[in-house]
Amino acid sequence: MKWFRHSLRIFFGILVLLNVILAFHANRFTYFYDNPRKLPARKAEEYTTAEKLTGSLFGMKFIKSVVDGFPQVPHETVRLLTNDGFLLEGWYVPARQPQGTVILCHGHASNKAKILAETQYFHELDYNTLSFDFRAHGNSSGNVCTIGYRETRDLEAAYEYVAGRGEQNIVLWGVSMGAATILKAIPEHNLKPSRIILECPFATMYDAVKGRIRTMHLPESPASELLLLWGGLQRGMWSFGYRPDAYARDLTMPVLLNWGARDPRVLRHETDTIFRNLGSRHKQLVIYENSAHQSFCKNEEAKWKEAISRFLPVAAQPATAPIAVLN
Repeated sequence: MKWFRHSLRIFFGILVLLNVILAFHANRFTYFYDNPRKLPARKAEEYTTAEKLTGSLFGMKFIKSVVDGFPQVPHETVRLLTNDGFLLEGWYVPARQPQGTVILCHGHASNKAKILAETQYFHELDYNTLSFDFRAHGNSSGNVCTIGYRETRDLEAAYEYVAGRGEQNIVLWGVSMGAATILKAIPEHNLKPSRIILECPFATMYDAVKGRIRTMHLPESPASELLLLWGGLQRGMWSFGYRPDAYARDLTMPVLLNWGARDPRVLRHETDTIFRNLGSRHKQLVIYENSAHQSFCKNEEAKWKEAISRFLPVAAQPATAPIAVLN
């Protein structure tokens, strides 16, 4: 019996240590430190051995991403106030003969400068654009990111700003966390966009966490479940109930869903579930065979632009596009 008690103590000791490590990881993944010196984000190979060891145990520190580029066309810098008190910075780019307005939502640890290529193309298609930094990103206030759970309030503020300018043809575009935010925000805040463009959204927060664990080359379970539990407790949210795939049922407007076949974070079954659940009768799925979890605009430019231009010209007309899956 002595060996059994000893083994039991070792087991519980390991379990406690695992929980402590994952609690630190959950905190680091959802917290962005202020970056007053505007230091650029470092690549993994640029970290010292000590930093890599500390990061493996307690998670890498994220600093606020630097807005290191600007639109090359006339634009306005705007300030958006969310209903829970965050001040967001955005760029409003007017078109000469606007067909509508596209609101662009970036991904986790990114900012509005990282989606300038997409912004520029929508401008070329004669759409006004509004891109903005989510809370805790770029030049917006705050340090805590909830991976889209509360960022829906940021999108609501952006939507109200555009609607307040008299725009009736509002298109929402989002990538990764930004796409998941769109899926959650539409039913939550009763938004009424004319069309939606989603790029590599995760199906559930659980899937998003598994994707992160997978890219770290660690066993997905029980690390994913514990990371999700601790993240939810720390940020005051029910992470297990955060399901973009379920919110998709409330989208009845035309939807274009883009996904990269080499994506290690968002898997094909997640994309298929979201596409299947979309409440719209007018939906398209475009698969980018040579892309991972990245900008399709930059990596497969011609294919992406063709898909976007095919989807948007009838944005102000009744939708006639059939349900389609395109490779």
